[in-house]
Amino acid sequence: MDLLFIADPLESFKIEKDSTLAMMRVAQEVGHHLWFCQSRNVLWKDNLVVADCQSLLIKPSSTSWFELGDVQSKALNTFSAVQMRTDPPFDIEYLNTTWLLSAATRQGAKVFNDPAAVRDHSEKLSITEFPDLIPPTLVTRELSAVEAFHKTYGDIVIKPLDGMGGMGVFRVGPDGLNLASIVETLGENGSRTLMVQRFLPEIADGDKRVLLIGGEVVPYALARIPQGTEIRGNLAAGGKGVAMPLSTNEQRIAEKLAPILNQRGLFLVGLDLIGGYLTEINVTSPTCFVEITNQSHFDVPHFWLKALERTIS
Repeated sequence: MDLLFIADPLESFKIEKDSTLAMMRVAQEVGHHLWFCQSRNVLWKDNLVVADCQSLLIKPSSTSWFELGDVQSKALNTFSAVQMRTDPPFDIEYLNTTWLLSAATRQGAKVFNDPAAVRDHSEKLSITEFPDLIPPTLVTRELSAVEAFHKTYGDIVIKPLDGMGGMGVFRVGPDGLNLASIVETLGENGSRTLMVQRFLPEIADGDKRVLLIGGEVVPYALARIPQGTEIRGNLAAGGKGVAMPLSTNEQRIAEKLAPILNQRGLFLVGLDLIGGYLTEINVTSPTCFVEITNQSHFDVPHFWLKALERTIS
C-alpha cells in the first residue's frame, strides 16, 4: 500500500512518543510505502486534488530518523489511504484543508478521518449529543449564565471551545475568585463561546484517554494524572500518563460510541473520560499510542494498521 501522511513538520515530532510516527513505523515494517506532506502542500490543480509530497523512509537512528525523497505531485486518489494527522487548533486553514480533502474523497480518495465528519464534529461540543454521559455542562458567551452555573455547582471548570492540550482551562472554586475576569478574558468580552462544567474531583485519578479504532475499542486507557497543584491531566500540561485496563463503565461508554462514530467516518477517535463522565471526543489527531503500548504491551499501532487494512481492502 501507498500511505500518505499529512502531518506537521517531521522535525517537530517528539520521536519518543509520537503516535503518528508509531503509525508510520508499523506500516513501514510490514512493507507499506510511506509518503509525507504538510497541509500547505495539498492543492487543487488540473481539476484534481493533489499533494506535492515526498517518499518517506523511517530510519532507526534517534537523531537523523527520517529520509525524504524528491518532491512529486501525486493525486490523492492514487494513494491506498490518506492520513490527516495535523494537530489542532482547528483554524480557517485547517478548515480549508478539510474542504480540499472532501473534494479528494469525491474523486475516490480514502481519507482518515473523513474530512466532512471532522468538519462537522466539534471536539468539545460533540459531547452534547450524549447528555446521559456528560457532567453538568453549560455552553455560553454570557457572564451572567456562567455566574448562575457557578452559584448552582460551586466548583467549576471553564475552557475555550478551540483549546488543546489543556490550554486555557481554569478552575473557579466556591469563593468565585476572579470568575468575571476569567470569563471576560477567555471569552474576549463576550465574543467567544465557552464551555463550563462542574469540577470533577475524580480528575485526581486521571483524565482517561480511550481510543476507538475502526469501530473497535482499545482495551487500555491512558490515565493522564495531574501533578502537584495542577488540575489539568494533559500530558502537554505536565500530567503523568499511566496505562490501565478500562473499567466496566468506561468499556460501556466506549462500546456505545464506537460504532456510531465509526459509521460517520471517524475511524480514529480519542474519548476523554473523567470519573466515568465523557468530557471530549477528539477526532483531529488523537494520541497516546506509544504510552499505552509501552506500559500495557497491547500493540496499539499494530491494532490501528490491521483495522486500516481491513477498511480499505
